[in-house]
Amino acid sequence: MKKNLRAIGLMSGTSADGIDAALIETDGTTIQHLGPSCFIPYSKALKKTILSFYGKRPGLHVKALSISLTENHAEAVFTLLDKAQITHESIDVIGFHGQTLFHIPPRGKNEWGETFQIGEGELLASLTKIPVIEQFRINDVAHGGQGAPLVPLYHQALVRDLTKPLLVVNIGGVANVTWVGEGENNLVAFDTGPGNALIDDWVYENKHLPWDEEGQIAAKGKVNESLLYKWLLHPFFAQRPPKSLDRMTFRDCLNDVKTLSFEDGVATLTCFTAVALRKGFDHLPFVPFLCLVGGGAHNSTLLKMIETRCGIRLKKTSELGWDGDALEAQAFGFLAVRSLKNLPISLPGTTGVPYPLIGGKLCYPYSQV
Repeated sequence: MKKNLRAIGLMSGTSADGIDAALIETDGTTIQHLGPSCFIPYSKALKKTILSFYGKRPGLHVKALSISLTENHAEAVFTLLDKAQITHESIDVIGFHGQTLFHIPPRGKNEWGETFQIGEGELLASLTKIPVIEQFRINDVAHGGQGAPLVPLYHQALVRDLTKPLLVVNIGGVANVTWVGEGENNLVAFDTGPGNALIDDWVYENKHLPWDEEGQIAAKGKVNESLLYKWLLHPFFAQRPPKSLDRMTFRDCLNDVKTLSFEDGVATLTCFTAVALRKGFDHLPFVPFLCLVGGGAHNSTLLKMIETRCGIRLKKTSELGWDGDALEAQAFGFLAVRSLKNLPISLPGTTGVPYPLIGGKLCYPYSQV
């Protein structure tokens, strides 16, 4: 196998707003080149269907949704190839995360969790004529791991030439952090709490808006400190890492904010993401001087709340020339190459597996089988 491979990474997060696709060239350890990226939004009907299946165990009832979702991912691949002005023959592999519908991590030793991502790897490979790596989380969970987060090894590769230790904050539907120290395996990573999912759900249920753009609604509201105190009593925050979350873990918070005005509800849910992140800092070796934020960087109100509540200064990854919106998609292209080369994609310090663990399932186009 050649040293450097060109991969397309695909990511559809728990916000279910659409698909991020990104081009990356890597040997699975270092990054040679980051190419263009694109975002393909889901239709309102598809997003509504995805949201309606959250929290439900797998079954035949999701097959049609899985096929439709895969066809959308194929369109994202074609869009990215057009944008890059290249053909499928120049791509070595696609990293296909799929759509997480169900995730229950283990809560203690000698426990195993469950995780379920829909998506048809064989179908995507055949539609695009490119080999696909899918089901990145299954092997991790089968070995007692949390199944998440998986992006820390990519974060480590990105910050290879920066002074360490440092912290990478990623705020998707669920928020997570990666603490990167000196040395190859000196990583600590875990989910910290809700990210944008609760905020997105609240603004959609009340105003049919997809999100609070740039935090403009939250900026008009008043934070309810009593609710924050109540929510922080959740046992998740006392649990030591490694730990991960399902999108639905804090769903009951939406019932609590019904007692508030719309704007105050958005402000309080936004601040919950910030104070949950602060609780997560208690589990770090120490909080480093440099804290980079990728996903979630467009919500200026959230960033201000994080800096105020956590007592830190955030630096946007865009200030380093990175595309914060494409980081997770790039990560799954990176992990796909690692999977092809039988390199670990999760570590004891990131998901709690007993030793560095490979993962992912390789799917070839039908014509190549």
